[in-house]
Amino acid sequence: MGKIPDSHPRKASLLARAKLTQAGREGLLAESAMIAHGRGEAFDYLLGEKTSDSAKTAIKECAARLLAAKNPIVSMNGNTTVLAGKQAIRAAAIIGCPIEVNIYYRTPERMEKLIAALESMKEKIAAEVDEETKASVMAVEILGANADGKIDGLEGPRSICSRKGIESADVVLVPLEDGDRCEALVALGKQVLVVDLNPLSRTARTATVTIVDEVARALGEMEELLLQNPQPTDWDNQKTLREALEIISDSSKRI
Repeated sequence: MGKIPDSHPRKASLLARAKLTQAGREGLLAESAMIAHGRGEAFDYLLGEKTSDSAKTAIKECAARLLAAKNPIVSMNGNTTVLAGKQAIRAAAIIGCPIEVNIYYRTPERMEKLIAALESMKEKIAAEVDEETKASVMAVEILGANADGKIDGLEGPRSICSRKGIESADVVLVPLEDGDRCEALVALGKQVLVVDLNPLSRTARTATVTIVDEVARALGEMEELLLQNPQPTDWDNQKTLREALEIISDSSKRI
């Protein structure tokens, strides 16, 4: 891809596509990765490709619950690693929690490449920050290679997880649409915080807190809010979903 001018109204979207295309060539992603991304892009377009006030409130709530958790975990798949891996690492460094690579189409090769990609991102971030922040970044453990845990309520490869990560967590940040896993984790009594551009998805409707926003924007915003040490509230997730749907409805009226 040639250089995209800063004036291009959809520069961020085009760069994201280029990242995913390259990652696909390198074997980090499943063949369906671009289909999933395209579906999200369609909703983001209707949302105005910006983080709404409602989404910012949800991001703040997620930040508060992650900070208050006893055993928080950030779960990443292929797409989110490529698009928002650095943002996730910086957030995890502030929270003091691990990141678990947990993917739908699990192969040893993909797991190895995604974990290596996150470790490489840690090194790059550490090279750009002060010594105290560097120590926090390098302390972020990347889990997933050791599939010694199980998500009760799921069968087959979908149930695989890290015992030290998702299985033991009380609060799980899942920045992707994954309805079956979201339902199973909620049924186990865990708080599930999700980033999902589709406010009508099973994931969005099942989660404890739903951020209706693009993952890189959302996790970048979360990094800033974590430093403010917010406190959890009596959260109404349905209100957040209704507000996102209102934004989408208003967009259609402008046609």
